[in-house]
Amino acid sequence: MRCATALARLIHRCQSLRELRQIHALITTSPYLDPRTAASLLSRLLFFCATSPAGSLPYASALFRRLPSPTLSAYNAMIRAHAMPTSSLSPLSFYVQMLAAGVRPDHLTFPFLFKHCSLRLDSAAGRRLHAHVSKLGFHLDIFVENAMVYMYSSCGLVDSARRVFDEMAHRDIVSWNSILIGYLRCGELDLALRLFLDMKERNTRTWNSIITGFAQGGRSREALALFHEMLFSANEYAKPDKVTVASVVSACASLGALDQGKWVHGYLKRHGLEFDVVIGTALIDMYGKCGCVERAVEVFQEIPKKDVLAWTAMISAFAIHGLGEEAFGLLEEMERHGTKPNYVTFGALLNACAHAGLVEKGRWCFNVMKQVYFIEPQLQHYACMVDLLGRAGLFEEADRLIRSMPMEPDSYVWGALLGACRMHGNVEVGERVAGYLIGLDPLNHVFYIILSDIYAKANRFEDVKKVRSVMKEHRIKKTAPGCSMTEVDGQVLEFSAKGTPDNLMMEMGWVLNGINDELKSTGYLPTNDEELLEIPWTC
Repeated sequence: MRCATALARLIHRCQSLRELRQIHALITTSPYLDPRTAASLLSRLLFFCATSPAGSLPYASALFRRLPSPTLSAYNAMIRAHAMPTSSLSPLSFYVQMLAAGVRPDHLTFPFLFKHCSLRLDSAAGRRLHAHVSKLGFHLDIFVENAMVYMYSSCGLVDSARRVFDEMAHRDIVSWNSILIGYLRCGELDLALRLFLDMKERNTRTWNSIITGFAQGGRSREALALFHEMLFSANEYAKPDKVTVASVVSACASLGALDQGKWVHGYLKRHGLEFDVVIGTALIDMYGKCGCVERAVEVFQEIPKKDVLAWTAMISAFAIHGLGEEAFGLLEEMERHGTKPNYVTFGALLNACAHAGLVEKGRWCFNVMKQVYFIEPQLQHYACMVDLLGRAGLFEEADRLIRSMPMEPDSYVWGALLGACRMHGNVEVGERVAGYLIGLDPLNHVFYIILSDIYAKANRFEDVKKVRSVMKEHRIKKTAPGCSMTEVDGQVLEFSAKGTPDNLMMEMGWVLNGINDELKSTGYLPTNDEELLEIPWTC
C-alpha cells in the first residue's frame, strides 16, 4: 500500500518524459504491487502521459496497447488526447473499440468526441453520437448538451443546435455562447443580436463573439456600438482582451474611423493588453486603410516577430497609397529576414504596381511568383495584372493574358478590363467586354452603367439612351444606394443617395452656398450660371 501511494505521488509530480519512463519501469517491475493496483497506477500514468505537457501521446498510445483490459478512465484519456486538432488518429476509433470491449461510456466520454466532430465539421458522426447519448441517458447532462449545441453550431446546423438548446432543463453561459456562435456562423446576425440581448449573463467570449460576428458580417458600425456598450458594462468576467481589440480595429478599418481606431490603440496600451502579431497586423491594416501610412509603419516596426501576414499587411498599406517602390523595398527586406511571400503578398504587390503604374515591375512580379516561388497565379492575380495593363492602355497584352489563363476568367478579371476601357475611352473593346459580362449576369447594373459611361465619354448619347432604355425595360436598378462615410470628431457619418439627416444636409448647404458666394464675389463664377449651382437642400 505504501509503495502504491509513493508511486502515485511520483506520477503527480512528474516533470518530464524521462521521469515518466522511470515510473513506468518501477510499476511493471515492483514485487510489492498486486495486478489490480498495478493496473490502476498504469491507468493513472496513461492519463498523465496523454494529457500533460510533460507527457507524450505516442508513448501513451504504446502504453495503452499494452494494457490487458483498459479501464473507462484509460479510454477517456485516449479519447481526450486524440480529440485535439494536432492528433493524426481519430478519437472515434477508441470509442468504437471501447464499445466492442463492453466498456460503458460516461458523461466525460462524449464532450471530447463532440469536440472532435466540431473541429472536423463532421455532423454525420455527431448525429450518431447524439443518438448514443439519448440511448445511454446522458442527454440531460449539461456538459454533454453544451458539447452537442456547439457541435451543431460549428457544423452550421443551427436548427438542430437550437432544438438541443430549447430542450435543456438548465443552461449556463457556455450554453448561450454556443448557440450564439451558431447564429453568427450562419450569418443570422439579427437573430444572434436578439439572443444576445436576452442573455442575463455575459462573459468576454460572449462579447467577442457578437462583436466579431458583426464586424465580419459587414455591420461594423454596430460592432463599434457593441464594443462601447461592453466598456460601460464591463466586469471581471467581461473585460476586453486582444481578441476584442483585433475585431474592433477591423471594424474601424472598414469604416475609415481613424479617430476611433487610434483610441482603441491607446486603450490597448493603457490597459497593458498583449501586443502580438495578430493585433499588430490589424492595426497596420486599419492605419493603412484610414490613410495614415506613417502610423502603420510605426506599428509594423514595433512587432517583435513578424509573420508573413504582418509583412503582407504593410505591403498592402503601401499599395493602397500607390507607394510601389516602398512596397517592393519591403519585399526585399522580408526576404532578408527569411520570410517567404505567399500568394496574398503577391496580390498586394501587383495591386501596388497597378496603383503606381509600374508595368515593368508588375510583369517581373508576375513571373517571379511562378518561376521562383512556384506559386500558381489565382484569379485575383490575373485581375490585378489585367488592371495594371489596362490602366496603362495595353489592351492587346491584357487580352492575350486573359486568353492564356488556365482557368475561366471571372467577372473581376473582365471587370478590370472594362474599367480600363472607361478610363481610356476604348469603345470597341468596352462594347465587347460589357456584352460578355451582361451575358454572364444580365441583372447586374454595374456593367450597364460602365458601358453607358463609355458611350457618354465618346459623345455617343444615342447609345447612352439605348442602354438606359434596356435597364428600364428589364427593371434593372442599383441594388443599394450610393453612399460615403466620413469621420467627424470621432463620429462616423454616412451620406447616402437614399437619404441623409436634415441637419447634416443643412450644414452642407450652408458651406457650399458660402463657397458659391465667395466664387461669385471673386469673379471665378459667372452670375448668369447661378441657377445651375443652386441646390435644393431638402431631403
